Amino acid sequence: MSQQAILAKPRRNVEMVLLVLALGVGIGALAMTSVDKKEALDVGFWLQAATLTALAGIFHVVLRFKARYADPVILPIVVALNGLGIAMIRRLDASNGTTAGANQLTWTIVSVLVAAAVLWLLKDHRLLRRYTFIALAVSAALLILPLVPGISAGDINGANVWIRLGSLQFQPGEIVKITLAVFFAGYLSSNRDLILLAGRKFGRLQFPRIKDTGPMITAWAASVGVLVFQHDLGMSILLFGLFIVMIYVATSRASWLVLGVVLMLLGGYAAAKIFSHVGLRIDAWINAFDPQVFTRFPGGSAQIVQGLFGMADGGLIGKGLGLGSPDLVPFANSDMIIASLGEELGLIGLFAIVLLYLLLFTRGFRAALGIRDAFGKLLACGLAFSMALQCFIIIGGVTRLIPLTGLTTPFLSAGGSSLLANWIIVALLLRISDAARRPQTVASQTEHVPV
Repeated sequence: MSQQAILAKPRRNVEMVLLVLALGVGIGALAMTSVDKKEALDVGFWLQAATLTALAGIFHVVLRFKARYADPVILPIVVALNGLGIAMIRRLDASNGTTAGANQLTWTIVSVLVAAAVLWLLKDHRLLRRYTFIALAVSAALLILPLVPGISAGDINGANVWIRLGSLQFQPGEIVKITLAVFFAGYLSSNRDLILLAGRKFGRLQFPRIKDTGPMITAWAASVGVLVFQHDLGMSILLFGLFIVMIYVATSRASWLVLGVVLMLLGGYAAAKIFSHVGLRIDAWINAFDPQVFTRFPGGSAQIVQGLFGMADGGLIGKGLGLGSPDLVPFANSDMIIASLGEELGLIGLFAIVLLYLLLFTRGFRAALGIRDAFGKLLACGLAFSMALQCFIIIGGVTRLIPLTGLTTPFLSAGGSSLLANWIIVALLLRISDAARRPQTVASQTEHVPV
């Protein structure tokens, strides 16, 4: 018997070169926002540039020591998006007189250090499988927190999704998408055979037994609960969509997609009829340019229309960073940051941003394809899809493809909870990709034919 090692290159030097380019995007955008406003490159600019460079360097060093074979493209993409987001938020601060850019930089420091700690301490992603049902309990607790008196931040912009920790506000639902992905991956990897083998077949579709639909019904009920009690349509869609995709990947059965779409449509129709804010959002989407809908408050379409006008004003190449008027759009640095970037970077700039996201998602799915254990495959797929679905929901809402919801654009929008959650997702994807690309020892055995 002989052993042959499958050679794989760490490609950390490739990552280092790409990081230089990514930092050039973020720091260059920071410089342009100052130059176009005819302002000097002040101390704040140099501090933010140095901080971004140091954080990228720290994370890169952690990868060299703890995940040498991790995907070399993921970190540079995230650094570029994060830096571009800080630049746009800082540019809006100059127009609005706010300090969201400084807060975003602080949350970036916290998020990168936490993600680096996750990567350093979690030596094997399969350890998370031990905490499958603990992850479910944590998810339930986090979803309930915004409803607990004393720490609940109350109704903010029509949704009750925030908790107050001293002077800070935090959205627990952003962490739930991680803990639920861990639960779904652990549960489905352990019960896949039971779900596949049992059930009845109707035509070309095979549906599971009623008792095997328990987790799916639970996920549907949880998403509806988020909508009912917290009035958060975007997170409701995100959580349910996460489970539908993960169970489809686990079973490869279209029946789960059919059942999931039916439940989603039923829930959406009922929500539009029962909850006025959902009905108003759908009306604002369909009749956005109706003068009565435009001026209606609350539930009007002014935000959507102003964002569309801003992107139209940007045209193909944009007005230039610092030269547009994105501050005229409500929530320009959070919900509508894509419209802000579209006005100043134009259609070409938006295409570049979307392309970066597509590359990020595909690298996550590539890690899922390369990993050998079922838990890792499902976890990587679920985490990558959660970011992809979140981008689709918010970008689709801003461009009026679908009704607008209150989700953030990953790494770009102002918001500490979203930034922290997505950096943790990046750390987990890098850990899984390291395991997928790490050299394996394969035993090659000479075949003996009996005489």
